[in-house]
Amino acid sequence: MIALNFPEPMFKTRYHDNKPQIFDEIRLKWVVLQPEEWVRQNFISWLTNINLIPSGLISIEKTISLGSLSKRFDLLIYDKIHQPWMMVECKAQGVELTESTLRQILLYNMVVPVKYIVITNGHLCYVADRIKEEWLFTFPTFPS
Repeated sequence: MIALNFPEPMFKTRYHDNKPQIFDEIRLKWVVLQPEEWVRQNFISWLTNINLIPSGLISIEKTISLGSLSKRFDLLIYDKIHQPWMMVECKAQGVELTESTLRQILLYNMVVPVKYIVITNGHLCYVADRIKEEWLFTFPTFPS
């Protein structure tokens, strides 16, 4: 488990139709500022500002097919040769990270295999590293 220390927020926010919105710098659009979105945007800021991961290597809320089901992952980070490297599942701050959350991202990983999976609620962050066919909880370093 990793305790997150997000950088000081520099987000653009506004109210539109009486709903708070935040400008997503990667998708280049305003999105409703739900509790999960707050965690996602802060995690993206942490990735890009603290870990210096280029924003062009981050994909947000893309649809994947699981048999006849369509699901959307929260974040997919690619390595420098544009291969899927890390998948992140974000939950709202008040949501407990459970085995169900882990199963959710492992299911997505069956469609888009990655070296690292992350689940976070903005307070806590669990990172697992795929070593052979086992997952070990660790902290990744972006590939050089």
